[in-house]
Amino acid sequence: MTSTGPRSLTDWLRSRADEELAELLRARPDLAIPAPGDVGTLANRAGIPFSVRRALEELDAFTLTVLSGLALAADRTGPVARAELAAAVPGAPPAALKAALARLHNLALTWGDDPIHVTGPARDALAPYPAGLGRPARALFSAATRSQLAPVLAALGLADAHQPAAGAALAEVFADPGRVGALLARCGEPERAVLGQLAAGPPVGTVRDALRPVSAAGADSPVRWLLAHGLLVAIDANTVELPQEVGLAIRGAAPLGSLRLQPEPLPTTKADARGTDAAGAGQVLTVLRQLEDLLDGFAADPPAELRSGGLGVRELRRTAKALDTDEPTAAIYLELARSAELLDTGGPEPVWLPTQRYDDWQALPVAQRWARVARAWLAMTRQPALVGRRDDRGKAFAPLSIEVERTSAPGTRRRVLGVLADLPAGTGVRSAEDVAARLAWLAPRRGGQQPDVVAAVLAEAELIGVTGRGALTSYGRLLLAGEDPTVKLADRLPEPVDHVLVQADLTVIAPGPLEPELAREMAAVADVESAGGATVYRVTEATVRRALDSGRAATELHELFRLRSRTPIPQALTYLIDDVARRHGALRVGTASAYLRCDDAALVAQVLADRQVEGLRLRRIAPTVLVSKAAVNRVLDVLRQAGYAPVAESPEGAVLLSRPEARRASARISTTRVMAEPPVPNREQLVEVVRAMRAGDKSLREARRVNSAGPREGGAANLADIPNLTTAATLGLLREAAREGRRVWLGYVNAQGAASQRIVEPSSISGGYLHGYDHQREELRTFALHRITAVALLGEDGGHLPDAGTADA
Repeated sequence: MTSTGPRSLTDWLRSRADEELAELLRARPDLAIPAPGDVGTLANRAGIPFSVRRALEELDAFTLTVLSGLALAADRTGPVARAELAAAVPGAPPAALKAALARLHNLALTWGDDPIHVTGPARDALAPYPAGLGRPARALFSAATRSQLAPVLAALGLADAHQPAAGAALAEVFADPGRVGALLARCGEPERAVLGQLAAGPPVGTVRDALRPVSAAGADSPVRWLLAHGLLVAIDANTVELPQEVGLAIRGAAPLGSLRLQPEPLPTTKADARGTDAAGAGQVLTVLRQLEDLLDGFAADPPAELRSGGLGVRELRRTAKALDTDEPTAAIYLELARSAELLDTGGPEPVWLPTQRYDDWQALPVAQRWARVARAWLAMTRQPALVGRRDDRGKAFAPLSIEVERTSAPGTRRRVLGVLADLPAGTGVRSAEDVAARLAWLAPRRGGQQPDVVAAVLAEAELIGVTGRGALTSYGRLLLAGEDPTVKLADRLPEPVDHVLVQADLTVIAPGPLEPELAREMAAVADVESAGGATVYRVTEATVRRALDSGRAATELHELFRLRSRTPIPQALTYLIDDVARRHGALRVGTASAYLRCDDAALVAQVLADRQVEGLRLRRIAPTVLVSKAAVNRVLDVLRQAGYAPVAESPEGAVLLSRPEARRASARISTTRVMAEPPVPNREQLVEVVRAMRAGDKSLREARRVNSAGPREGGAANLADIPNLTTAATLGLLREAAREGRRVWLGYVNAQGAASQRIVEPSSISGGYLHGYDHQREELRTFALHRITAVALLGEDGGHLPDAGTADA
């Protein structure tokens, strides 16, 4: 086919407008990292197999079908003329076909206006089964052995022959649609059923002893009969493949299968947008409270890290019990805390501890705390749903371990939430299966969109508060768009309250989220009994003792409830505080290894006779003094667990009261995350990259012109004439160019060792540097003379040589 258009992808890209090149880089951002030096480099990168496969993952089902149709047509007849485009994709509406082709051109998977070319790497990426069709008969028969083909030749009435003649003879038969149709007409219903299943794709099936030659008369099954007549070809001992020509004949008027122009309608649920935000805001408070409980618990009693990394099964079970939730949900909280840099390992024997950033995070407003956690979840390269699953050896995946790392996880989350973002505000989805079906149409070649994976993402989004009642919240939309969600979320959260309601049964009701200072005081003196729109705390003897142990006095506790309660203080609470305070510190523990003293001899006798403290091996040395070999902290813990209220004292006899030491893991230097998807350049970056590529092309044309043109008076010096530039020669050429206002071609190596070619108009030379206008950067630049590797004066006419592109393979 004769054409006056571009002869290669490189030539075609050079003919595109700057806006079109920028759109290519926006659609395939991996091509822009690092910035290509010229359009030829861009074209080479566009053909890298990994990059092509990534681009194919961006295609929807219809566009992928169009590309498959073009590739099949190109394999048969070469580039597809625009007039033959409809025939290559029969049944496609012209408008939809035009839009799909524009998308393929935009991704540089196809090129050329007429004819239309499919790039070789794109055809390779579609192989071996484009559109669900098998390989051509010629390829299958040429790879078969003579013993395989002999029964087929006999069944088709062809003369026996050796390879490659046997394969060529059979390929000629199957290249004739009429003869293929005649063969299919001889098939019975069982054979037609097998062919129909394989023709729908994929075109391969499994059968035992597939390579065993069987004559047509000796075929004992539909598959054996099809093998004997060449309608199926064995490709290994247990696999058969349907030739492409047979698949096309069976499909008939729909050679590419059913054309799904649009995905199936997504079943949705309608909810009030305000109600969606309210439900999500409730989960925001819950997830923050659960994270605080988890991290505070780990600070008090840090679990050890497994040798292989992660957290043990028992510790996960204990964490779930402490949070009053199930293990899968506890695993999500653990992974959230780790990804938000609130949890890490520390200590000489590695244990899981809150990080130093946890204290700063606690001081933030609620909306900002949530935003940090939600952003960490969105970018988290972890799949908490994998926790508990087993590998090939039967070992369960532990939370916080390397086994649950998946670099595709951030992209999967964004795509799942993107389906919700396309729906109107307050509109949710009915099931994860529906979302998975939509994703399967939007990107058939992309993984990570199985219903169970989608269901896990939706469950995590609901748990964190990104969604509510199955719909994306208004602040969740802002989060997904990369905008600040805190202002919108703050409007949806209830105002922090500065009071509580003390009840006669020693429960304390917080009618909303408490102010941070009040929340800390309540956590010290009471335990959370239930949480929700209102949090219920319970005050017990143990919680009051805990508050006194942390250094608070009984008068401070009375004052706390007097000032903060909107209800009268019940006498039961007053009596409880006074009673615990009266007994608190009656026993004193010091170092002997440890001693225990008390002015009440009867209480000392009671402790000595108490079986719950037998492990301390207490010994009386005076009516009011007991000693033990156990450490002080051990004595304190055992006595408290037995229901006593001891305090520690110093060697001088002073009472030692202090708040529990907050254990923290040292802040680590954040490691670079594995990027599942390259960042998309912004508009200014795209403009700069395209401009640099155009300048790079210009530099190459000038260099080509310099190297191909012979020395001429007033013309350009040939680089071949100056292979070993001395410093004097370099300075001479540059000074001549600056004096005469001539441009020079420079070979230059920057400080990072990257070589480049530039066109520079020198203005001055001083201090070992060349100052001049860089036509590639379109700005004044300074070049170190010792980094210049080649110099050539360019002609005054500034003419260009034509590009010498070659056609793509």
